[in-house]
This record gives sequence, C-alpha cells and structure tokens, in this order.
Amino acid sequence: MPLEPTNTEAIRVISRFEASNGIPESMRADVRMLGGLLGQVLRESGTPGLFEDVERLRLATIQAADADDDAFARAASIADSFTIERADEVARAFTCYFHLVNLAEEHQRVRVLRERAGRTSDAGGAERMPDTVAAAFDRLRREVGDDDARKRLAELRFHPVFTAHPTEARRRAVSGSIRRLSELLAQNDAASRGGAEQKRARRRMLEEIDTLWRTAPLRAQKPSPTDEVRTVMGVFDETLFTTIPHVYRRIDDALRGDDAGSTAPLVPAFVRVGSWVGGDRDGNPYVTADLTREAADIAAEHVLRGLESALDRIGRTLTLDAQGTPPSAEVEALWAAFTAAQPELAAEIAKRSPDEPHRRVVLSLAHRVQATRTGSDDAYAAPEELLADLRAVQDSLAGSGATRHAFGGVQHLIWQVETYGFHLAELEVRQHSQVHAEALAELEAGGELSERTQEVLEVFRAVADIQRRYGLRAAGRYVVSFTRSADDLAAVHRLAAHALGDDAPVLDVVPLFETFADLQAAPDILAEVVRLPEFRERLEATGNRLEVMLGYSDSSKDVGPVAATLALYDAQRAIAQWAVDAGIRLTLFHGRGGALGRGGGPANSAILAQPPHSVDGRFKLTEQGEVIFARYGEPVIAMRHIEQVAAATLMASAPSVEKRTSGAAERFAPIAGVLDAVSRERFFSLVHADGFAPWFATVTPMEEIGLLALGSRPARRGLSVESLEDLRAIPWVFSWTQARINLAGWFGLGSALDAVGDEEALREAYREWPLLHTMIDNVAMSLAKTDERIAREYLALGDREDLATIVLDELRLTRDWVIRLTGGERLLQNKPILQRAVQLRTPYVDALSLLQLRALRGLRTTATTQPVRKPDLQRLLLLTVSGVAAGLQNTG
Repeated sequence: MPLEPTNTEAIRVISRFEASNGIPESMRADVRMLGGLLGQVLRESGTPGLFEDVERLRLATIQAADADDDAFARAASIADSFTIERADEVARAFTCYFHLVNLAEEHQRVRVLRERAGRTSDAGGAERMPDTVAAAFDRLRREVGDDDARKRLAELRFHPVFTAHPTEARRRAVSGSIRRLSELLAQNDAASRGGAEQKRARRRMLEEIDTLWRTAPLRAQKPSPTDEVRTVMGVFDETLFTTIPHVYRRIDDALRGDDAGSTAPLVPAFVRVGSWVGGDRDGNPYVTADLTREAADIAAEHVLRGLESALDRIGRTLTLDAQGTPPSAEVEALWAAFTAAQPELAAEIAKRSPDEPHRRVVLSLAHRVQATRTGSDDAYAAPEELLADLRAVQDSLAGSGATRHAFGGVQHLIWQVETYGFHLAELEVRQHSQVHAEALAELEAGGELSERTQEVLEVFRAVADIQRRYGLRAAGRYVVSFTRSADDLAAVHRLAAHALGDDAPVLDVVPLFETFADLQAAPDILAEVVRLPEFRERLEATGNRLEVMLGYSDSSKDVGPVAATLALYDAQRAIAQWAVDAGIRLTLFHGRGGALGRGGGPANSAILAQPPHSVDGRFKLTEQGEVIFARYGEPVIAMRHIEQVAAATLMASAPSVEKRTSGAAERFAPIAGVLDAVSRERFFSLVHADGFAPWFATVTPMEEIGLLALGSRPARRGLSVESLEDLRAIPWVFSWTQARINLAGWFGLGSALDAVGDEEALREAYREWPLLHTMIDNVAMSLAKTDERIAREYLALGDREDLATIVLDELRLTRDWVIRLTGGERLLQNKPILQRAVQLRTPYVDALSLLQLRALRGLRTTATTQPVRKPDLQRLLLLTVSGVAAGLQNTG
C-alpha cells in the first residue's frame, strides 16, 4: 500500500519489495496512485494516528515476507497491541487496499488484452493467439478437414450457469463503488498527463475511495433470494447482454477476414447462459415456487427491455430508401400485417420513416417486443417468431444488396435472440433426492400433505407457467442432488404427474453424481435411466441428448482433492464411453467452484485435460460468487474468457488432443493408482481421526463464517461440529482458505508423490499427462496462498499437536514435491504473472490474518476476564474474513 512512507528505511524496504515483484510500470503507477489516494483518505477520514498504525503494520509484514521471523513477531505484536476499535479500522484499510489492487490488476489485464487485439499479423488480420477460436478452427481443419471442422464449429456450445452459492464476500454497494472507480481509471488513462481532465478524474477517484472507506463493509443481513436474482441481473445488464454478441463478431471477423460482415457468419450463437438463482432449492428453504416465478419474470423483463432497445436503435439506423433497397415480399407482408393490427401506430412509424420499409418493419418489431413484455395485444408467442421476422428482414436486405446491414446490425440482433430468447437465462431447478422420496411417500400414503410436499408440487406448476409464458428454454432442467439410483430420477416425473397430470411441463431431468461411490455407479445408473419411458420419449424429441452433472466439491470433501480429481476423470471417461456405445449425445455439466478444493482453476486447461468424448464441443459448468464478477464483470475480460473456453471446447475433441489425453492416462495409470490410494489414505488419516470435526471448527473460523451474510442459503445441512457429513463444501473450503492453510486444495498430494518416489518419472508425467499437469499447477497456486507461520498459529488454537503435525508435515512435503516437478526454487516460478499477483498481496493478507488470529483467540478463550466483548471480536473477525477473501481472490 504505497502510502508515502515517512522514513528512509521504510522507503528502501517498500521500494525493494515493489521492484522484486516485477510489476509492469503502468500497473505499478496505478497501484501507487490508488494507494496514495487511499492514504490521503485515511488521513482525512480516519481517526488520529490511523495512517501511521497502518504503515507500521504494513512495513513489518513486508519485512516478514522475506522469511524474517523477528519481523513476523513484531507484526503479530503490533496487531495484538491495537484497541479493538483501531483493529477494526486497520482491517478496513487493508481491505480497501485489496479492492484497489484488484482493480489495478484487472485494469492492467484489460490494457494488455486491448494491446494484443490492436496488433496485426503480417497478413493484416487480427493476430491469432493460440487459445482463440480462430486458431482452434485452423488446427481442426488441418486435422479433420474443412467440412468436419465447420460442422463442429456449428455445434459448439458453451453453457455457464450462474449460481447463488454464497462465496461473494463483498457487499453489492462495494462492488458498485469499485465499478465506478474502474471507469474513472480508464478516464485517467485517456486524459492528457497533468491536464484538467486527469485532475478531474483523480479528484473523483478520491471521492469514490472516500465512499469506499465510509461504506460499511459487512452486510447488515443476509441477502434474500430476490436480492441474489437482481445481483446476477446486474451482470447481464452491464456486461453480458451486449458482450456475448461481440464475442461472436470478433471470432467471425478473424475467420472471415475481408469478407467479415458482408456474408452470412460462420460462427453460431454458441453461448447459452443458465441460472440456478431462484431455482436452486437444495438446502435453501427460502427458495419457493413463487420466488422461481419471480426470478423468471425479472429475467424476462431485463431481456425484453434490452431487445426492445436494441431493435429500436438498429431500426432508427436503417434509413435505406425503397428505391435503392427494395423490400422483399416477406417484409412487405410483415408491414401489412402490422398495419392491419396497429393502424394508428403504423401510421406514426410510416410518417417518421417515409419510403424506408426496412426501418418501418424493425421499429414495428420493437413494438411487438414491448407488447410481449407488457403482455398486451400483438405480443409474440415465442422467441422463434421474432427470429423468423428478423431473418426475413435479413434476407430482404441481403437480397437487395445491402449485405453489410443484413450481416451487421441485424445479425447482432439475431445472435442476441438466439442466445437469450425471451428468458435471458435458462432457469434450472435443483432439489435433493431425499426430499423427492419423502414427498412421494406422503402422496402415496394418502392423507393431508405437509407444507413441504405441497411446495414440491407447486414447483412443477411454476415451471409449467414459465414455459407457457416464455418458451421451453426458459425453464425445464431439473437437477437431482445426490442421485444414487434410477428411481431418484424417475421420482421427478412421478411428482410432476401428481402436480399436473397430463399438463406436466417438459422436463430434462439431470442426475447429479457427487460422492465417490455415486461417481463410480454413474454408468450403471444411466444405463437404467435411459430405459425409463419418460426419458426415452425425451431422448427421441431431442436427438438423443442427455445431460449429466458431476459434483466436484462433495467428492473432494469425501476422499480428498487428489483422489477426487482422479475419480472424476474416471467417471467422465466411463460415462462418455457409455454414451458413445449407447448413441447418446452427452453433455457433462461440471459443478465447479471458484476455489481449487471445489474444482476451480483455469477452465480452459481443465477442458483440455478431459477424457475423449467427454466434451465433444459442449462444455457446461457452474459459475458462482466472486468468480461471476471476476470473469464476466468487465466486458474485455468477459470476451477473452468466453473465447478461451470456447476455443478449448472446440479443441478438446481434436484427434491429436484426444490421442494425447487417452494415451497419457493409459501410460501413467500405475502412477495414478498410487496417487489415488496413498492420497486417500493420508486424507482419511486426518479427517477420520477422533475429534477431527470439533478441532476443525476450532482452528478455523468455520463457525463464525456462518454469521457472515454471504448468501441466502444456510451454510449447513443441519450440522453439529461432531460430524462433517452435512457440512457444505463451500464453508469447508472457505474455512481452510481463511486459516491460510488451503488444505482442501492440496492435502494428500505430497504423500502420494512421495510414494511414487521416482522423480524423473513424475517429471515426465507432469510434462506429458494433461490431468496431472493441471492438478500440479492448481496445487502450486493453492500452496502459494498458504503461509506456514500463520497456519501454525491457527492450528495451535486446537490444542491437538498430533493433528497439527499431520497438516504441517503434509504441507511441507507437498510444497517440496511441487517445486521439484514444476522447476525453480519457489512456487509458481514457471507462472511469473500469477506469482507476481500472489507475492504482491501476501504481506497485506498476512496483516489481516494476524488481526483475524487476534479475534479468533479472543473468541476461543473461556476466560471471564476477557477485556473485549464477544460481539466486537466477532465483528473484527468478519471484517478480516472479507479482507482476506479480497486479498486471496478465493472464497469458496
């Protein structure tokens, strides 16, 4: 935090720290400017001496980062010396700093991406980076021929599903302030150095940082499910609605070259966005059928307003006269039908658009979308009707020679309707299999139904209502958590029949296999499922399409991160092979989280490590919490992320990639066997130890995290600290992350690699086996965010030296092996940009961790002479939880 240090020694230490991180000069300038503005705010708005106290702790943690144990002890002493009020202020100051550093880093990413996009190749087209769709398409053409490559591109599908899982630790008000600061940072870049506009931008940044400082960092209460729906809608409004068609355009420009925009595009609308927000009721009693209806209505309102505005905007630009651009018979028929239905409005549009037939028709389509939104006469019955009208306009323009209009603005509209329909996000329902079983038992027993069973039935009525209002794509996927038999899936159709009889909605019932045992049983369960009448009927209607969801988080908590990774690979391979043999067009739905213990990490590298036929041009995954905003909150970054994932999805089924992946899995199977058995045994030695659950709750802030108003869903499924069975994976991961141990992302790998022992063979496996390479790289990132000195302090809270020793020994062993396999002397030495990002934050995260430890020790003591009230300690702890999450950029 460059807050203008006041002595020569501090200046020297801080300057050396900044220089050692290799920060690009442009980003360093942003960090120093933003940090300097924060320092000014702390002087102006903080209590007397705050700035100096922040500086003291900052300097000590920077010195401690160089393995200076004396400096670490000094930093801990400073943190302990603060009054509780001062500790609160210091924690807030460091949290504000992390928000600003994250903003500067995001701004640098945007800057780099724009510079890359601006460069041209020798051929004069956009430079083709290796992880673009254009580069993937070129490689596919070389391997499978032009026709097959075009077919695969036409069938490409990327399907992110936004969830309301509670992992976004910052308030929405804080996110809004950061977004405004991002805009001001861009204005500062564009302004002349030292000029009036730059001074104005910096003055407004100072005002915004003051707002950030004065905004309460903690939510007063948990967000309601409706709040969560509206938060996700903000991402659509601010980024995705306009950004995704720009992704299609950029890819088509690269593929078409000079013909781009004047001929029919090669690129399909390959993104479909899903949402569990308002539909995921597994363990969340606040998500009701009425809320599901409301979520669908809110989403439809947003997309229909967006389409209406886009149609109106494009319509006003189509000032092409009939003489030079004559309309087709279909376009004339559209106008005649509109005139008959709305004579007064048609006359008004005609008056504003004399002899401009295409403009008239597109403006009439805007009116019909408005009618659809308000439910008035002249509404469209389904988005397919609007698409047909837009294609008629496009064909007419192309037929009269106005190809750039046909395949420019009108194509943009077509892509938006194809992507979003009238629903914006495909709303999915999720419920636990046990809830279904109990509801069926009640129904079949007769008698009065419980409130919960009535609600289960009402959900099917809500889905039917949504389909009638907004089309089949608006809702219809029904995910069954903890699927353990074909009966668990058949139960959904039986319940739908109880609710609505022959008027039941069209349902795609999706099994979710989560535990290790369920993953192993999946192929046999699926083989039985597809013989059920309801599934056979749906397969016939969809061209044998079937979706299967895999749970990453619960399997990792079940058998440990290493064994879970291998089990998921084996499950995917077995399910994919079953699908090939059965003639099923499979889509695997990956229930990944943002943290590494929940299947997190770079999605594109994970895709390229999947088994043959498990992707086949279709990739679907959950996106949640902080990941939604990190990947989709900024347009340039969102475009890059979507294209990277799409490129990997296209490439995953290339013969060369499938051959490498399957060959490596076979070749290194003996190593996989050792990794699986030893890592699982090591994991069980810890989590099955007597008293592990209450120890875990003591050495991490697990209990206190439940007090943090992250999301509407409870953190537990009725847990006592005597059992981990019902603990949700998110607090399991989040708690270890806060304790700077990150155990859920790496534990067991060191022992497993040590059991293999052959370093040369493991180096070869790391180079040649994509699955192991991705696993090791993800573990390296997880380990880089750990801190052994701080971890020891957390583990000491539990007074179980035996368990603490297991954790610390495994930590050292895993770190040693990962460094040996990845090369260099430190973690992430082969990933310098990521290493820089972690190192830049580490001292400041340490400061917050020391403050969190101070609070946690106070909360764990039973002394009656405790000088600080428990609520004050809880507040300090929760403030630091938010700050550490911002600093590590991982929650759950």
